[in-house]
Amino acid sequence: MCLGIFMLFSSFSFAQDLEPRRWTPLPLSTQIFGIGYGHTHGTIHFDPLLNIRDASVTVNSFVLQYLRPFKIGKKLARFDVLIPFSIAHWEGYLNDTYTTVNRNGFADPRLRVSINFIGPDAMNPKEFQNCLSEHKVFTVVGASLAVTLPLGQYFNEKILNLGQNQFVFRPQIGFVHHWKSWSYELTGSVFIYNKNENFSDGNSKKQNATFATQTHLTKRFKNKTWASLSAGYGLVGQSIVNKQPNHDDRADFLAAASLGFVLAKKQSIKLSYIRTETLKDIGADLNSFILGWSVLF
Repeated sequence: MCLGIFMLFSSFSFAQDLEPRRWTPLPLSTQIFGIGYGHTHGTIHFDPLLNIRDASVTVNSFVLQYLRPFKIGKKLARFDVLIPFSIAHWEGYLNDTYTTVNRNGFADPRLRVSINFIGPDAMNPKEFQNCLSEHKVFTVVGASLAVTLPLGQYFNEKILNLGQNQFVFRPQIGFVHHWKSWSYELTGSVFIYNKNENFSDGNSKKQNATFATQTHLTKRFKNKTWASLSAGYGLVGQSIVNKQPNHDDRADFLAAASLGFVLAKKQSIKLSYIRTETLKDIGADLNSFILGWSVLF
């Protein structure tokens, strides 16, 4: 049962990770603050040996995010922080007994630093607007390192938790090519986990690396509205508990559609739908609906 639960959280986290316009450059002297709401529900497919059937999950999450661009030399960089709060409900039959579990609390926050190696240099807003008007076709190539901190709600005596009780390091590289009102984006990531020494009543758990890729095609309109279609693929490595491999590696496919539009002069709204499908017998099939509001100041 422990392994299936960990699988669920890995899949849920990855499903939320499709992020269009990830590498779009921003002018200096700007900051972005955002609030998001996400609703995820779906079915969970456990290893048959665990004797769990008809399992499902519903998660409502609220997220605070802050982003600020800065410069390293002449290169454009950015820092962002994400703080999630989740209300989760699981239900299903364990050994033919109907069971429900609820958790409410903060999940693990994430810090991330990014830098664009190729593309527009760091500029103030006026220089940035002039650059965009003069260059209708350009490419951005960047890299980042994100760190998920083990600060979320975690009970070592329980199997279901909102936090993972382990650091997650995520190097990422990607590019976006802009031409006129279109852009195409491709990003690759590796999730590297440190060992959880206090997993389920003092057991030790190691999680092998996860490899993920995502791609986006975005159309921008004259009224500053934009729409994107996205796809992603993830290979989740097996977990190892007390040095015993669990042979629970997984593969997930994701598809998404997003729409963004300006609400006021410096405010915008983003709507997204994400579908996650497991490509193996063990995994989760999830539907996610996301609403985000952000303000530029």
